[in-house]
Amino acid sequence: MQLTSSLPERIAVEPTSEKTTAVVELRDVGLCYAGRPPVQVLEGVNLSVRRGSFVSLIGPSGCGKSTLLRIVAGILPVTSGSVLVEGGSPLQAQRAHRFGFVFQDAALLPWRSVQENVELLGELVGLTPDERRDRSSALLSLVGLAGREHLRPSQLSGGMRQRVAIARALAINPSILLMDEPFSAVDEFQRELLNTELLRIWNDQRNSVLFVTHNIEEAVYLSDWVCVMSPNRGRIVELIPVELERPRASEVRVSPEFLALRSHLREVLVR
Repeated sequence: MQLTSSLPERIAVEPTSEKTTAVVELRDVGLCYAGRPPVQVLEGVNLSVRRGSFVSLIGPSGCGKSTLLRIVAGILPVTSGSVLVEGGSPLQAQRAHRFGFVFQDAALLPWRSVQENVELLGELVGLTPDERRDRSSALLSLVGLAGREHLRPSQLSGGMRQRVAIARALAINPSILLMDEPFSAVDEFQRELLNTELLRIWNDQRNSVLFVTHNIEEAVYLSDWVCVMSPNRGRIVELIPVELERPRASEVRVSPEFLALRSHLREVLVR
């Protein structure tokens, strides 16, 4: 998996060397919740995410996909194994503002304008008003919302709100973007449009992306690698390379290569 982050003017931290082999390294990771009996949520998870690659996690509900994102982000501790993010602990990466988050619910503040929502993280990490304004303007242009800076979230469609959420996540130049089913609440047509927009944005920014989805076509279309997780104790049962040419146009969805990958992924999921 190839990874590079080309975001300009990284905030408050030095960029990681391009020679680093992995941005995220999970080694034999397990998570067990105490109880009678104990609940094994994840077991023996090994995953290496290289700089600039787009990696999707797919599997049935409850298999631990979202839990894995929270472990990478340092929100949940592991009970076994180890997690390295850019050579250090997840908490170190968190404190250095390495992560950007996009979730199923855009979670925009309704009393703030689009621009003010995008500027929120910049405020929290201490950027100056000029830096926040310049950064938010550039990002809103990148996500196709230039001219809508002064609208409130209630005046936007669901797809537009998710674009604002993506811009907000990028506002502090994270090297790693963690996305937990960000497009599951929109209709299929909007989802395909947002997939194409996300690839355009990713191609421009080249963050390392860890993306949770239930949608097989979405996983194939977006990813360099797809990790299939089993419902039993949250294991990765197969790591599938997606060797479709980049940049990808929507027409690739009807190519023989795409259809073959989709079919194989479906077979793995129902085993």
